[in-house]
Amino acid sequence: MIKKWYYYTSLIVIITFLSLGFKPFNLKTKPWFLIEKTDGAEYSLPSQDKDDYPVEKNLNIPYTGNHLIGFKEAVAFKESQGKYRKVNSLGYMGKYQFGSKALRAIGVKNNKEFLKDPALQEKAFIVLLSINKWILRNEIQRYEGKIINGVEITESGILAAAHLGGAGSVKNFFRNKGNRHFRDAYGTSLRSYMKAFGGYDLSYIEADSNATIHD
Repeated sequence: MIKKWYYYTSLIVIITFLSLGFKPFNLKTKPWFLIEKTDGAEYSLPSQDKDDYPVEKNLNIPYTGNHLIGFKEAVAFKESQGKYRKVNSLGYMGKYQFGSKALRAIGVKNNKEFLKDPALQEKAFIVLLSINKWILRNEIQRYEGKIINGVEITESGILAAAHLGGAGSVKNFFRNKGNRHFRDAYGTSLRSYMKAFGGYDLSYIEADSNATIHD
């Protein structure tokens, strides 16, 4: 009798254990750890394309593609791939590839210190934009929105072209209705910069003929 009771008791224990072993294990996971659904935004932002920022999705990601920060990073990538310490074969320096003459004009006297100082490079870029915006204020007012030699003229395109070839070259471009094609030592044209960097909002930049670096 005892043996039979022991047998049935053992059998019940074994069956219970096995059935528990095959039940699904429910793990309560905190929201920050498990993402059940995704709209793909984590793979595509930040983006230069405004369509990637639909209003109805209510994403807490600022659209910066056509603002100053987008302009700066686009120019920097073209100039140096965004490298603060890059010096090219012609001696142009830093993230935005400044020449020594341009640096002296805005008050930077030490090239080595300039290369080691990212904050100074960022400030120098803004200062040069301010100066060029003042020098080219008439061209911006007169030609913005027009099509010249197949390129829609915008303020940001004009200022990008001035960064490449100087404000004088931009003035010459407009005097000749876009028919004289300035190119830098590497063959990059003024026209290509006007086209590539057009459409950014640079209203934050103030035109200032006396802009300079104050140490």
